[in-house]
Amino acid sequence: MTSKIKVDNINKVSDDSNIIKKCGTTTTIGSGSGQTIVVCGSTVTIGRCGGTVALASGASQTGFGRTGTVDWQTGSIKTATFTAASGEGYFCNTAGGAFTMNLPAGSAGAIVSVQDYNNTFATHNLTIDPNGSEKINGGDAGETIKLSTTAQGLTLVYIDSTIGWRSVQDNTYATVGGSFLEATGGTESTCGDYKIHTFTGPGTFTVPAVSTCAARNVVDYLVVAGGGSAPATNGGDGISGGGGGGGFRYFANPSTNPQSGNPGSPLNAPAGLTLTATSFPIAVGGGGPAGTGPTGWAPGVNSTFSTITATGGGRGGRGDPTDPGGCAGGQPGGSGGGGDNGPSAAGNGNTPPVSPAQGNNGGAGGNSSAGGGGGATAAGTAGSTNGGPGGNGAGITGFGSSNGQCSSNIQYFSGGGGGANGNANYPSPGTVGTGGLGGGANGKNPSCVSASNGTANTGGGGGGASDKNPGGGAGGAGGSGIVVIRYKYQ
Repeated sequence: MTSKIKVDNINKVSDDSNIIKKCGTTTTIGSGSGQTIVVCGSTVTIGRCGGTVALASGASQTGFGRTGTVDWQTGSIKTATFTAASGEGYFCNTAGGAFTMNLPAGSAGAIVSVQDYNNTFATHNLTIDPNGSEKINGGDAGETIKLSTTAQGLTLVYIDSTIGWRSVQDNTYATVGGSFLEATGGTESTCGDYKIHTFTGPGTFTVPAVSTCAARNVVDYLVVAGGGSAPATNGGDGISGGGGGGGFRYFANPSTNPQSGNPGSPLNAPAGLTLTATSFPIAVGGGGPAGTGPTGWAPGVNSTFSTITATGGGRGGRGDPTDPGGCAGGQPGGSGGGGDNGPSAAGNGNTPPVSPAQGNNGGAGGNSSAGGGGGATAAGTAGSTNGGPGGNGAGITGFGSSNGQCSSNIQYFSGGGGGANGNANYPSPGTVGTGGLGGGANGKNPSCVSASNGTANTGGGGGGASDKNPGGGAGGAGGSGIVVIRYKYQ
């Protein structure tokens, strides 16, 4: 027969306090504030208010399950390819280059989390690779996914072989502590953590508040003046030069808005503008109008923002020996206008001078055809048998957005207009001068009535006109300018 000890209470010898106490359906281990286990009916309470329940070092627990969270590995920031473990979360720093997080073999309930450590996933992606032929979100077996958004984080839970790892939480919250510059005006859009204000006409950029951090009050800017026009001809023997591109001035912070490889990179100003809490009038210059007679054509109009002024593009030379306006030769401006078929000299660019240069010279005129207008990054080409092409404008990224997403397309501004072709035997030989990248218009062939206009809001120069078609025709108008302001707002 097995021996038994039957008691309801066990007390300490020293003070007769309870060690184990049985009262009805409740059994209590410990006494007073030292009660550590209470068994009451079907409920077991471990620990007490203000106490601690500790699992001994090296011990394991079963039966409790996970709460849908992970243990974040803050002491081990990942900087290279690694294999994750279920129940853990990882901060991944891709500043040094893209790498991969390999998922563990999936089992029902397995959970893994990952988070962009310092907002670098957009620059260098993190790839998540499932184990073997397992799936992510029911996709193709063994296929990876990439996290490519700034500050992105993701939690994955393994369900079964049909779905595989299921994303149950996705975040892209990247706001950092501290104040930021606030502003209104123009057409507003966002690109990641940056706000963009675009002015295609006159307006006001209003700054009601600035940041307590001086570096956050420095803004990127793009200021483009109106392009110069090309004069009209009157049916005599005049061949007009292409209009010069509007002055091009901008700053892009190389650490937040890199322009490496873009044609506009050499023109980057050495520093951005530091703003104060005030209102800044914005002037957006119009393109020079296309005259239809001996008068009316003109250079482009200046654009301004704060202390930055971009000068309008010079108009092309008219090349009519009977011209009462004495308009032989291209005119100076942000970029110079092309020379006419006098032959005549072209207009100088970067007039008045600024550093870095806001534009280039036009191309000189030839005996048969006119020169192209200068552009932001290249001079216009001289006329010869062919009309001279306009100089290329500058190509930049980061100053536009679409539906709140950053535009990676290169946008071109301040291209020179092409010089007209005056060869009487057109089309063989001789061709028109093409407009430069950035809205520059093509010159006119003898068989055309009027030349082309520069593209609106690019500062492109107008195309030159030709008199070889009896009756002459209008030269091309310059394209209007633009002002864009960019800064970090969160």
